[in-house]
Parts: sequence; structure tokens; C-alpha cells
Amino acid sequence: MTPAPPPPGPDHRRTGGTGGAGSEPRRALVVGTGRDRGALAGARALERAGWVVGVGTPDGPGMLGATRAAAARHAVPRPRGDADGFIDGVRRAVAEGAYDIVFGAGDDWMAAVSAYRRHIPAEVAHPGPDVVAAALDKVGLAARAARAGLAAPQTLPATDEALASWTGPVVVKCRAHWAPGQTRPHRIEAKLFPDARAAAAQVHRIRAAGADPVLQQPVHGSLGALIGVQRDGRLHGRVQQATSRLWPTPHGVSARARTVPVDEALAARAEALLRELGWWGLVELQFLTGEDGVPQLIDLNGRFFGSMALAEAARPGLADAWARLALGCPVPELPDARTGVRYAWLGGDLRRAAAERRGGLAADVADTLRWGRGAQHSVWDPRDPGPAWHLATWRLTGAARSR
Repeated sequence: MTPAPPPPGPDHRRTGGTGGAGSEPRRALVVGTGRDRGALAGARALERAGWVVGVGTPDGPGMLGATRAAAARHAVPRPRGDADGFIDGVRRAVAEGAYDIVFGAGDDWMAAVSAYRRHIPAEVAHPGPDVVAAALDKVGLAARAARAGLAAPQTLPATDEALASWTGPVVVKCRAHWAPGQTRPHRIEAKLFPDARAAAAQVHRIRAAGADPVLQQPVHGSLGALIGVQRDGRLHGRVQQATSRLWPTPHGVSARARTVPVDEALAARAEALLRELGWWGLVELQFLTGEDGVPQLIDLNGRFFGSMALAEAARPGLADAWARLALGCPVPELPDARTGVRYAWLGGDLRRAAAERRGGLAADVADTLRWGRGAQHSVWDPRDPGPAWHLATWRLTGAARSR
């Protein structure tokens, strides 16, 4: 499939971002949960680029609503069941804020915004529903990766026959994290099991929740990612990162990471995969690299992602370029990111230190705090302390309730 250009935006009289002489700034709505760190980084990036940003959440304003980057806050229910509440919430928010474009934070929000785009009176920042569904399909993505020359772990539908014939450890996950009509309230996370027999209960749990389970070959290695804005079949503003600490361990997300030089061969194969998908806009491809040195594709994120703050610090302008592209506005050239930029998810890294205790608890905590100095943080920002204070208060209140 050749990449289709995004549909034109509803109003091209404004220029996007900060606008030009005599023009008004563009307005962007980000919908997702109030605790989404990637959406927080995306909202901050858009606001720095001159956008007026609104946020829509189902669970109160939360951390996302506490940011000074948000000019307005709206109530938007989760995209569950017949999605009438979700659609009405997004439509009301767009009408109240006169937004030009809507971003979905998290796989389910992204997929729902794309699926119900004809009901939304603003541009949608994501590709069409068929493209999004193909990108989120774990089985199909592995097959497409192989055709593009990318390695990927063996991934099969979790049929009874596949369970009976599987040997060795296995990861059980959902084939996709959202589909129209979904009623389960939360995402079911991937789990590692020593064998198929131990995994059977998780397979049945996923089926009972109305989702399709898959079996995936475990990959042991270091986590990395390739990020950019796909436009005209090429990745622009490329950012490559390597992760040195994860939370939860050993199969979590980046608690520490650093930008590294772009692997040109890997980037070329990634572009081939994205061209076959017909993908455009922001994308993060996650890889695990084992002792053989071969990066194995494990995930594709086509929305704001956990370490978005690192990508925007090393290559400012990604969120702005993505929004401009979706609206059909001129997109500036985006060189590759600076290398050596450090990232810290301090809350996750401290919890990791408490669990791993590398060199002892005190030494690991001290090392975590040293890494955090001068790093780009996922939540903390001295110019925008509201989200960090909200998160700290929420955790203290939760601890008090537990006691």
C-alpha cells in the first residue's frame, strides 16, 4: 500500500502553530486519561510551538489537566461500548474550544478518534481506521515487518492448537488493545509465562474479556526506539534512543534513556514498513536487541508515547510538524535529533531502584538521583510544576487511604 496523504483540514486560513501576521493560533485538543505522561509531553510541546491546547479526560483533569499548557479542560468519557458518550464528549469539547485538530492519547483513544472521525467536527491527527487497525494488530505487524526486512518475534493467534504445540516460554498479550464496541474498562497488559500450560489461564482471561489473545516468542535484550514523523514515505526529525533502565522490571518501559545516532539500515527498513502500512504522522517503533545485535520489532506507537519528552527535547518540533501535516499546512524541515540527550522517568526509576537495589538500595537511589540531574523528565518541569505536584498529592492521598 502506498502512503495516502492526510485529508485537508477544515480551515486553511490559519497557518498552524504560532500563525502569521493577522492570523489566529491553531487550536488542538488532546483526549486521553489524566495520567498519560506522553500526552502531557505532547501538550507541552504543542503549547511551546504556539498552539492553544485543550485536554479532554474521563477521570477528572488529573496530571494532564494540571499542566499550564492546557488552556481549557473538558470531560470526555472513555471510548467504550457503543461509544456514544465518547463521541458526544469529543463533539462538545470541539465546539466549546473551536479546535482545529484532535489527538488521541493511548492506543484505544487513538483508534477510537480514527474510527469515529466522521462524527468529529475537526481534523483527526491519525491515519484512517484501516491503517490504525493494521498498525495495532500484533500478528499482522510481525508479518509486515518481515516483508520489510525487519526482525520480529514469532507471533501467533492463541488458538487451542497453538497452545498445544507451543514449546518454551511465551508472552501472552492482546492482539489489539481496542476495537469498536469494546466494553472492558482497562487495557490488559502483556505477561510472560514459563510455558504454554502456565499461560492458558491468561489466554482464557483475555478471551473472556472479549479480546483476541496472541502468543509471542520472548525476546531478551535491551530496549530501544526509532521515532520520527512519516511524511511522503520518509521519516523526518528522526530520534533514536537506547534504554538503560526499565520499570516494571524486566519487561517494562523506559525509566532512563539516552539519544544515540540513527541506525541508517534500521531506519530504511522502518520506512519500508511504514510505507506498506500507509502510515503518516508521528510514530515510535520499539525494538529489543539481544546478544546477536539484531533489533526485533515489538511495538508500533502512532500517538504520544511515554518518552515523548525526550524526543521533543532532542528534536523540538515533532508534535508541531505532525499537527501541521495532518492539517495540510507547510511542514518545516526536521533534521535528526541531538545525540547524548538524557531522559528520566524519576517515579518509575525510584520504584525500580527499590526493587533491583543495584549495589544496595542507597547506592541505587543515589545513582537514580544523579542521573535525573540534567536529564529531561517525563513529568517534572520547573516551568510547569502543576503535573508533578498533582501526581505527588495523588500518590500521598492513595498511600493514606491504603493505611
